[in-house]
Amino acid sequence: MQISDLIPWGRDRNEVARQQGDGDNPLLNLQRDINRVFDDFWSRFDRSAGVSNGLLSVTGPRTDVTETDEAVDVSVELPGMDEKDIDVSLSDDVLTIRGEKKAEREEKKKGYYLAERSYGSFYRSIPLPPGVDSEKAEAQFKKGVLTVTLPKTPEAQAKVRKIEVKAS
Repeated sequence: MQISDLIPWGRDRNEVARQQGDGDNPLLNLQRDINRVFDDFWSRFDRSAGVSNGLLSVTGPRTDVTETDEAVDVSVELPGMDEKDIDVSLSDDVLTIRGEKKAEREEKKKGYYLAERSYGSFYRSIPLPPGVDSEKAEAQFKKGVLTVTLPKTPEAQAKVRKIEVKAS
């Protein structure tokens, strides 16, 4: 008998291993069902960028960072926010974007009163490659998307060298 025969866990997804005669064991059936519930719950986090609370996802807003020979571009999706609610700063080759969204709704009609408040904030720090010209950095906010363009210095652009790829 091996030690693996004594452990009721399978290797894939921490599922209780099925052994002959397990179908009538209520404790193993319960354990399998509980594991399946938790696996299904946590797999939802794996499939998305985060769970939305109506304002921003738990992991923060969707962010794209692209680098070209001339610049580093950062795009951040911030739907429903205003530019006054966003703070962009650059320090020691780290771009920091912060924001906070507050939404309040109040409705009074005959027979009922409705008041809703929701708040959400985020903080994102993005390390930048050396050679970014912080003096020429620009940020634009249009239709819920913040775009930060960080041009590279001429010295950093001059260091870029293309290497030809040959078939072997």
